[in-house]
Amino acid sequence: MSNKDSDDKRSIRRYLNIPVQMLVIIGTGVFGGIQLDKLFKLNFPVFALILAGISIFVAIYITIKDLLK
Repeated sequence: MSNKDSDDKRSIRRYLNIPVQMLVIIGTGVFGGIQLDKLFKLNFPVFALILAGISIFVAIYITIKDLLK
């Protein structure tokens, strides 16, 4: 296997990991928000919305930072 093939596979893996990484970050934020809403017995999902928004921005920031490397 040539060095170019190895670099191509690493590059492909790097780009395939991006959506998985984003899903994990956003999913963790939403799950944490839902759990906080349950803990405080809120009728409206305040924490879920706030943490979902924050986790979306964090996921985008990390993705852009990784892509610029």
